Parts: sequence; structure tokens; C-alpha cells
Amino acid sequence: MSGEEARLGLDELAWFKSSYSAGNGGECVEVAALPGKVHVRDSKDITRTALAVQPTAWTAFVRFAAL
Repeated sequence: MSGEEARLGLDELAWFKSSYSAGNGGECVEVAALPGKVHVRDSKDITRTALAVQPTAWTAFVRFAAL
């Protein structure tokens, strides 16, 4: 965990929902980006542990998903 994460806590990060989320209870994720790490969590159950990945891995995933 970075110093910024430890200071803020995961609940206090700026989480963003997918722009594809229709708000009707579908499958959605939320993302919080920090320098050096991107956190991803289930928007329907934010009490579960967030996945943390390197920004390069997140960029590769988003590019792949856009195909």
C-alpha cells in the first residue's frame, strides 16, 4: 500500500463507475487511480477487497476490452 493509500484509506479514494453502467443493477466496476496503482472493485459490493494492478496492466486490459 502506498503512503497516499495508507493516509486516505481505500474508502476515501475517488472511485469512478464505468461509463457503461446503466444504473439498473447490472454488472459494474468502480476504478480509483493513483500514481503507480489502479484499484478496481465491484460496485455492488464495495466491502469486498479491491483488486490493485499496475497502470500498464490496466491500460492493456482496457485496450483489450475495447476490441
